[in-house]
Amino acid sequence: MTAALDLPDSLVTPTYGADSLAAVLPAAAGALGLDLSTATGLRSADAAAALGLPAARRVVVVLVDGLGVHNLAERGGHAPFLRGLLPEARSLTTCFPSTTASALATLGTGTSPGLTGMLGYTQRNPDTGGLATMVSWTEQSDPYRPGTKTSAPLAVDPAVLQRQPTVLEQAGAGVSVVSPGPRKFAGSGMTRAGLRGPRYVVAETFADRVDATLTALRDDGLVYLYQGEVDKVGHQHGPDSWQWGDALEDTDAELRRLVRSAPRGTLVLVTADHGQVTSDLEAQHDVATNPALAADVALLGGEPRMTHVYTTPGADVGRVAERWADELGDDAVVVTGQAAVEAGWFGPVADHVRPIVGDVLAAARGRATVVDSRLHPAAARHMPGVHGSLTETEMVVPLLVAGG
Repeated sequence: MTAALDLPDSLVTPTYGADSLAAVLPAAAGALGLDLSTATGLRSADAAAALGLPAARRVVVVLVDGLGVHNLAERGGHAPFLRGLLPEARSLTTCFPSTTASALATLGTGTSPGLTGMLGYTQRNPDTGGLATMVSWTEQSDPYRPGTKTSAPLAVDPAVLQRQPTVLEQAGAGVSVVSPGPRKFAGSGMTRAGLRGPRYVVAETFADRVDATLTALRDDGLVYLYQGEVDKVGHQHGPDSWQWGDALEDTDAELRRLVRSAPRGTLVLVTADHGQVTSDLEAQHDVATNPALAADVALLGGEPRMTHVYTTPGADVGRVAERWADELGDDAVVVTGQAAVEAGWFGPVADHVRPIVGDVLAAARGRATVVDSRLHPAAARHMPGVHGSLTETEMVVPLLVAGG
């Protein structure tokens, strides 16, 4: 039983069932006729039926990083192929936080961040007290001490932190499973944690990855295809920029080529890990320069749109949450980590994951951000495109279906 946390109408409560990102890979497996299930009770056949997927011999799951439903609808003129799929598309809820490390592990396992242990862009390593960066699988041992910002490899076995079997490795027991991607992601901590299982094919550009996908489709089975350029450009220039439009156009053209060139009957599913909002530097709060925010805080994790606040030993967590709520006002929803766990924001939470959850959580509203200039370099503080929080733009992602 979970206790609901009242949220403003503009914010979205995370879910991890058949209407969520967690269902996409189990549904793809179900379309292939595979019988598998996840730790949160998602069965492949049920997920495929819930998402209306037909039976298929070949399925491609494409994840376009950063392409939320609202972003695609607002900039659909740059994506004629994907826009044409929107009328029949389903809207899914991504995980909390709405960020890549958490979402890819949720997608890969069909479960939730509370089980995968992937709770943000950065998070506390409870074994060392350091700040772990999950996408790069690195750690800063003492991030607040001057001269110690050099990151070292995170000394945590990905399979020890993320203990859930992935859908891709379960599917690999029955069909061919292939994942084309850049060399830097082959065998990375992030890949080994949330997306382990497929035969990894090195292909650097997205066009190369589409070519590799078409080669893999000579055999029946499942292909997982990732495209990160839209999100990368959004971070650099903002989701409202012409550069973002160009990146979407390129992606759209390649996905059109994929669908038109795939063998007859191939089912192509296009989804995303989160959307992006444009930040407002006038609504940015710097913990380093605000004594009320800095008091009793030992470490900050997460990202500018969703902050894990790790308090000092002995601090009154409730008082810290009240102080943060007073300081941030309408710019954030502030709750204790315990309240968020009880409300199911992270889904079921494993015992070994619970110490990673911040003592206090600050989920930004509107276009606000929370940073710490002692931790975050200027480029990160001034990033125009951001995500991680509970707004509809960040939380609602598409499921676009082509072929089949």
